[in-house]
Amino acid sequence: MGLPELESMAPAIGVSVPVLRFLLCFVATIPVSFLHRFVPSATGRHLYAAVTGAVLSYLSFGFSSNLHFFGPMLLGYASMVLCRRYCGIITYIAAFGYLIGCHVYYMSGDAWKEGGIDATGALMVITLKIISSVINYQDGLLKEEDLREAQKKNRLLELPSLLEYVGFCLCCGSHFAGPVYEMKDYLEWTERKGIWKPSEKGKPSPFGSTLRALLQAAICMGLYLYLVPHFPLTRFTDPVYHKWGFFKRLGYQYMAGFTARWKYYFIWSISEAAIIISGLGFSGWTNSSPPKPRWDRAKNVDVLGVELAKSSVQLPLVWNIQVSTWLRHYVYERLVQKGRKPGFFQLLATQTVSAVWHGLYPGYIIFFVQSALMIAGSRVIYRWQQAAKGTMFEKILVAMNFAYTLLVLNYSAVGFMVLSLHETLTAYGSVYYVGTVIPIVLILLSKVIKLPRPATSKARKVE
Repeated sequence: MGLPELESMAPAIGVSVPVLRFLLCFVATIPVSFLHRFVPSATGRHLYAAVTGAVLSYLSFGFSSNLHFFGPMLLGYASMVLCRRYCGIITYIAAFGYLIGCHVYYMSGDAWKEGGIDATGALMVITLKIISSVINYQDGLLKEEDLREAQKKNRLLELPSLLEYVGFCLCCGSHFAGPVYEMKDYLEWTERKGIWKPSEKGKPSPFGSTLRALLQAAICMGLYLYLVPHFPLTRFTDPVYHKWGFFKRLGYQYMAGFTARWKYYFIWSISEAAIIISGLGFSGWTNSSPPKPRWDRAKNVDVLGVELAKSSVQLPLVWNIQVSTWLRHYVYERLVQKGRKPGFFQLLATQTVSAVWHGLYPGYIIFFVQSALMIAGSRVIYRWQQAAKGTMFEKILVAMNFAYTLLVLNYSAVGFMVLSLHETLTAYGSVYYVGTVIPIVLILLSKVIKLPRPATSKARKVE
């Protein structure tokens, strides 16, 4: 399809030419991933993954995109070759430093708000892949008894070849929007080892789950296109908005956040379909009779889990699932000293890393600091639920935690959407910072109100 055709098609569907070009390449990851199944050898599959990923990047973002990708990729690989003992920290600093530089140079958040697109979003995913593979190679030097379960599962004892490493970073176009997966899983899938080794259970068919993901993508995009004209982000600075009453403004914040989420649901559903149809999304068999294949590895969002979350603590388990898993394994757990329990510091540090990964906009920083408060406040309510177990107050507290999550999530999300400091504070101030005040009040109350632990907890402690 030539450029003139793109220029005539883009306005018809309400997007810019760069966004349309990206969307076409993004959807093309599905047939590209499907053809990966028929490449005959492991070396051929690594080569296919690397070449198709680079070609899709070129068609989406231009020649410079691959230069941006290969810079930190080669730095990470060089650190593994030259300095294995410290390669993790070297790559962490170098890869994140390069990503931050690109965020500042391209100001991609502004471009995305205005309907544009660049390679920074794909670089964000590649950065996580680079860091995880390098850290797992460094973990290969440690004694097994010093490792957590995730480290034992994912560590690399031998250096991957450069072709394996590049194939891992660019495979199936997953660098466009995720999901993030582990190098060890990629190698076993490519070489048809581990759970991908042929067995008496047969070869799992991906087609049913792929169709489900595509149907979900279509529904999500349809809802997004229907809702977005009714709830524009520009309304937050519109004088009309500030004439509304408190509850109408709060309701608009909820609907703006609700609308924006369907765009992400669409993107993650397409990437899930691509990874499933390639076979990499396979995560084992169920224990049912007969056993059924599971395709959880590619799952990046649980739509109902987000919209009906009973607690803010559940949100990282259902939203951007694979990145949340990455943050847990490569930030949160590694900040916890041996023999100690994690606390608010580890939570805040993890959310700060997530904010910097997204970009240096004030809205991102505020959103992720706010989300740390949101989760901490939800934990307080949950502890009260546990203390009230078996009483009439338990159901009241369950409903309270659900309402709290609904309120604070959509309040907090405004910063993530509008990005600028002025717009974020204007939107928060329009509802009297209710989503910030309530979590802080709950955290302070938890210091004052010391509730007894439930009997079940005491029983377990005695055991």
